[in-house]
Amino acid sequence: MGLFTEAFLTSLVLGAVVAGIPLLLAGLGEQLSEKAGVLNIGLEGMMLIGAYMGFLIAYVSGSTTLGFVFGALGGMAVAAIMALLCVRLGLNQIVIGIALTLGAEGITALLHNIQFSRTYPRLDAMETLPIPFLSGIPVIGPAVFDRPIIVYIAILLVFVMIYVFRATHLGSALQAAGDKPAALDAAGVDVIRTRTVAVLCTGLFAGLGGAFMSIVGAGVFVPFMTHGNGFIGIVLAMLARGKPLWVLGGALLFGACLSMTTALQVAGVDIPTDVIQMLPFAMVMLVLILAGRRASLPLALGSSYVRGAR
Repeated sequence: MGLFTEAFLTSLVLGAVVAGIPLLLAGLGEQLSEKAGVLNIGLEGMMLIGAYMGFLIAYVSGSTTLGFVFGALGGMAVAAIMALLCVRLGLNQIVIGIALTLGAEGITALLHNIQFSRTYPRLDAMETLPIPFLSGIPVIGPAVFDRPIIVYIAILLVFVMIYVFRATHLGSALQAAGDKPAALDAAGVDVIRTRTVAVLCTGLFAGLGGAFMSIVGAGVFVPFMTHGNGFIGIVLAMLARGKPLWVLGGALLFGACLSMTTALQVAGVDIPTDVIQMLPFAMVMLVLILAGRRASLPLALGSSYVRGAR
């Protein structure tokens, strides 16, 4: 076998989708938060809590739907702490975000050890929803159009966010909260509430992304399994310049890098695993070098806001 065979391309596209959906959800969530002026460094921790809660509930209840619901709620719980400490109390967003991530790593590893000792129980494969006609397209069909329903929901969220950003008062409020919070306050809109809602939605998206990793991607929870996906999500949001479609494209690109190991094994290409696993992080650095200077960030990103301040 070799490169560019149907088997290799199908494996690569499928891997890009499976690895890219968590990045997409995390990136969309971070984009919401950053638009409102909150730099959510705790995204990795929200994903990890979502992954653990999603797997645990799906395993105990036998329902992947409940797993995704509780995964999203787990992410929102971490986001609520972020919103309280950073948005309402005005503490440093970077310090709190790092602390939340480290705390999530520790608590999920501890709870997993208590719950399962050193065993790693697995979930059954999640049922897919093939789209008629499209699922029969070579390479793309089985990889994109024969996926679990959560994949279609994640892609739909891209277009929902485009509509919210471009055509709703909420989108305008988010933009103002990140660029000119004092002007938004003067217009009678609660900046603290707007930022809090954005951070909570970020936690929901990140929790869903983490739950996807453990329920669909791996079928098992492993401590520290996010492996920097949350930080890649932050990079995607920063480089997307407020455009959800760019987050989708970037997520698929990085997802393809993450899935390259499996695709090359299918193709029979013998390349050291460590070299392949380095690809997504090398890609992050390359993209930052090429596009980092042109990244457009909100003017008040990372700054706390005191109600009534001018």
